[in-house]
Amino acid sequence: CGGSRSCCDEKYSFQENGWGAYLAERLVRKCDVVNRGISGYNTRWAKLVLPRLINESTSADSIVAVTIFFGANDSALKELNPKQHVPLEEYAANLKSMVQYLKSVDITADRIILITPPPLQESAWEKACLAKGDKLNRCNATTGQYAQACVQVARECGTDVLDLWTLMQKNQVR
Repeated sequence: CGGSRSCCDEKYSFQENGWGAYLAERLVRKCDVVNRGISGYNTRWAKLVLPRLINESTSADSIVAVTIFFGANDSALKELNPKQHVPLEEYAANLKSMVQYLKSVDITADRIILITPPPLQESAWEKACLAKGDKLNRCNATTGQYAQACVQVARECGTDVLDLWTLMQKNQVR
């Protein structure tokens, strides 16, 4: 992702070479891939929207998997991006709340996958911020704390987790 977020952001996921388009192509005629992500959202806002997206009237049997992919916005630095920032403890609690909600509408833990925020390439992100007249409002170390919290929540809730933060940094020259 390299900080531009274009390959991971929900807004771009179904564009050419986006992860959503890739997934939909691989699963064509097997199942539908539906993206309910909203660019710029954090767990605080997503927690409120989730019951409108999946509720008791949704056929849980028709859902193969639900991915919960938050943390990049939550981990924004509070003093420079207070609108999107969510404190670490609240982030973890919000993830747990979303998992518990999904379980309450009969989505079993084996069909819930938490995805950590991806790593941030600070130099590229800073360049993008400066181009908008802003300061660097995120840092990779902070994002890593949110990724660790996501992994811990998955353990506690008995769900699978895709640790993008760790996987995307392996074998990278720093």
